[in-house]
Amino acid sequence: MQLKNNEVSAYLENISLLILGILLLIFPFSFITITTDPFTLPKQVIFGAIVLISLILLGAKMISDGSVRIRRTPYDFPIVLFTVIVLASSFFAINRFDSIFNSITFLFAVLAYFIIVNIARNKSSIFFLLASLTLGASLVSIFALLNFVKLYVFPYAFTHFPSFNTFGSLLDQTIYLLLILPVAVYYAMPLLRVKSTSDLKGKEIAAGVASLIILIGLSLTSYQFLTTQKNLILPFETGFQTAFAAISQDAGRTATGFFLGSGFGTYVTDFTRFKQAAFNLNQNLWSLTFFRSSSFVLELLATTGVLGLLSYLYLTLRVIKDKKWEKNIVENAAYIPLILGIVASILLPFTFTSQTILFVLLGIFAAIQGLKSGHSLKEASFYDIVLHFVAFKKGIIPFATSPIVNGETLESNNLDLDKEERAYTKFLPIVFFVLFLGFAGYIGFNGYLYVSSDVTFQNSLVAASANNGLQTYNDQVNAIKTFPLRDSYYRVYSQTNLALANSLAAQQPKNSTPSAQIQQTIYTLIQQSINAARTAVTVSPQNVVNWENLTGVYRALIGFGQNAESFAVLTNQQAILLNPNNPQEYINLGGIYYQLGQWDEAQRQFQIAINLKPDLANAYYNLGHALESKGDLKTALTQYQAVRTLVASDQPSVKKINEEIAALEQKIGASTQTQAQTTPASDIQNQPPLGINTPENQLPEQKSPVKIPAPNEPSPTPTKSVTPTPVQGTQITPSPTVAIPQP
Repeated sequence: MQLKNNEVSAYLENISLLILGILLLIFPFSFITITTDPFTLPKQVIFGAIVLISLILLGAKMISDGSVRIRRTPYDFPIVLFTVIVLASSFFAINRFDSIFNSITFLFAVLAYFIIVNIARNKSSIFFLLASLTLGASLVSIFALLNFVKLYVFPYAFTHFPSFNTFGSLLDQTIYLLLILPVAVYYAMPLLRVKSTSDLKGKEIAAGVASLIILIGLSLTSYQFLTTQKNLILPFETGFQTAFAAISQDAGRTATGFFLGSGFGTYVTDFTRFKQAAFNLNQNLWSLTFFRSSSFVLELLATTGVLGLLSYLYLTLRVIKDKKWEKNIVENAAYIPLILGIVASILLPFTFTSQTILFVLLGIFAAIQGLKSGHSLKEASFYDIVLHFVAFKKGIIPFATSPIVNGETLESNNLDLDKEERAYTKFLPIVFFVLFLGFAGYIGFNGYLYVSSDVTFQNSLVAASANNGLQTYNDQVNAIKTFPLRDSYYRVYSQTNLALANSLAAQQPKNSTPSAQIQQTIYTLIQQSINAARTAVTVSPQNVVNWENLTGVYRALIGFGQNAESFAVLTNQQAILLNPNNPQEYINLGGIYYQLGQWDEAQRQFQIAINLKPDLANAYYNLGHALESKGDLKTALTQYQAVRTLVASDQPSVKKINEEIAALEQKIGASTQTQAQTTPASDIQNQPPLGINTPENQLPEQKSPVKIPAPNEPSPTPTKSVTPTPVQGTQITPSPTVAIPQP
């Protein structure tokens, strides 16, 4: 019977090892076009699914073994501590749902570490995992080379350019290849000591070829990154500044922010809230929103606080502070990649992909170290423990462990268990299996809902691009119904409803009164638009994009809904609180005042935008129009002339402003010599198009404005039962705003 159980355990272990190896091979190629994020989400889905399946198989193996046997390593406590702090930061985050989603995917990487440590127990198992990593990196490099010479593998048009990669980021691919290259080189090193061709081995030759291929892929990817995307990394001074501001200036949660940060994975809120006005002087970056900090370490400081940073540094020190580091370089193929990964985390931003590879390498490193463990508990830092049930009278915790070194339970640690305790101990594997199964089932079920809703929502975006309004609407309703905890769903759904209402209103003949049914349909769409926008704010209250969207909804209803102008100003002011040094927020607020004819208030907001970014042409342009409408024509002319100087390198903008200057000069009777003057050269780049700030949609003004919900009224709490009200019997083809930021 024992022999049969051993065979079952070995079979389960081999199955786990096989699916992990396949995962490491296909992980970098996981991308599909049916989700809103074609690159990261498929990787999270595949990785999470394999990890959860492996966890269940580990529980089944415990039942087969008849005991709860777990590999103990020196990195367990630092990893568990770091993970607990990450989860705590998510729980206490204001944008809780956003942070929890990110922490769950991080948890997959942590679980992968423990699974690798517990199933890779011999050299062949470890080599299989490393070979899978190396083969995957080699295929990625071949794909990069083919793309570089314009031999495209995938049939999709958006993949047909030289820098396309399945990571969605050249930096991510660079980090991935950089960490895997030393693994291939490690196994290829014996080639340097070969004296004759007869001494060559297939494994070493394959490793040598893989090393060369990966080196070529790394070189091409690095070259493309440095020449095309180098400036897309947040400058370190801004990363430092926002990180320290996040843990010291978070009003209302000073202690929580200091110890636990803003919440794992929510750096974008720290960036918008705490970046300084000096950031606007960077011509290439000022208009960009960064979802990642300058480096993983700085992002941890901002999002998980001092505790998160210290726990991560504690983990890295346990790896680095090894007296046998020279021996590790020679004997452990994962040591140099792991050290490179730690250094990269200090210098570069890490996405889910990079975090996952780092923990996979840590798991393989620990597994290799476990093979070299000593023969006594004092010498061994890597050993197995078997969990036993003991009575409460023997301790506060009703569990005890017995260490196993080199397959033998240490005599000095044998437990004296009575008959009842031995009986309960036999049930522990079943308990652990049920716990693993329940955890995997819960995460798997909610993950399925998340992915299913994402696919449905992507279908709605495809329908919107084809101007199929009815399918767009219905798919968004179904996506929200399936998974009602994503703010981006509500944000886009609110724009869809607003576009439908605007389209329906525009279809009515001029000077005619719509039927009661049409009016009710328009009112229903408007109510749904407002409620969806308010729910987005409820789900993610620190996401400035949600407040901008709510402002846009209210602004479109000025003249149609009661107090819409006041609500638009109020929500725009909240957006400014969350993004205080972005000049565009003040241009938006000034645009509302301009729309209302409040020229002095509009002038003040446009001037603030100019103070924040003195070279922003569109701020001067809007200020000029406010002054012109106010009647201060000479000062307006001065602003237009400043615009012409700033857009001198953009000929369409120069032509447009020259025409407006000429028209204004005729108004004030000034000489037209100003227009004839040579426009001074300007090296200011990255200027947004000139234009008066106006709403994207605007419903027709009502003689008797309808009552609409205020932004501070209680909004529907997102639950699994939320179902937006569909509109029956109308087919409208709007062009809603459907852009969703990548996670």
